[in-house]
Amino acid sequence: MESHIANMLKKERHAYIIKQINLHNKVLSSSLSLQLQVSEDTVRRDLFELAEAGEVIKVHGGALSKSYHFPIQQNVVYAKDAKVEIAKKAVGLIKKGMIILTEAGTTMMEMVKLIPANMEATFFTVSPLIALELAEHPLLTVILLGGQIDMSAQICIGEKPVRELSEIKVDLCFLGANAIDSKQGLTEIDWRVVQVKKSMIDASAKLAILTISEKLNSAHKMQVCDPRHIDYLITELKPGDKRLAAYRKNITVL
Repeated sequence: MESHIANMLKKERHAYIIKQINLHNKVLSSSLSLQLQVSEDTVRRDLFELAEAGEVIKVHGGALSKSYHFPIQQNVVYAKDAKVEIAKKAVGLIKKGMIILTEAGTTMMEMVKLIPANMEATFFTVSPLIALELAEHPLLTVILLGGQIDMSAQICIGEKPVRELSEIKVDLCFLGANAIDSKQGLTEIDWRVVQVKKSMIDASAKLAILTISEKLNSAHKMQVCDPRHIDYLITELKPGDKRLAAYRKNITVL
């Protein structure tokens, strides 16, 4: 396997990079260098070529998924059918009068679009794009927790949202997964995003993780929370699917 990776042709490397970006929304050049067993200069050239071709968005130190960065462009949403299925399940957890907390992401956007027009609830969010979509629902109270916008994660980061999150208590928090594992839990690649997500979890009575099944059994270096803090895991799979067996030990799988 290692020799195959090391001998990948450029076309294969590009396909691998796009796959990783679509799965995790953002990749780091340093991580890709280790995974592909090539120099960071080679990775940077690959990312530059992919960006020139309109496949990814090049940023300092790595690249972003176009579908995550521009979720309104539905034609570039990765695994959209699976995300719609996840959204249908997630909406079922929202009840009248609830106080909800959400982050960003294409799956979260699909969920928000499916909220019934007659739903009455209060939504806090750290995502400007999600706040705008929520504002289309006439009976929802929508509160944006502000701060510096991180263009990679599409959420507000820094001291301000963390402080505001410490002052609220919500019934249910919806988070997406950059990576999730049955032993390591939810993990991330950006320390600033980790701090916001940890604060979101601390502010919530219940936590629901929304993720496509391709992200199961993957991990990054920075932990957001371990599995004990996750109440619901929502994927496009049927709850009894064998790929979810390890998660069912500690988490309600939907």
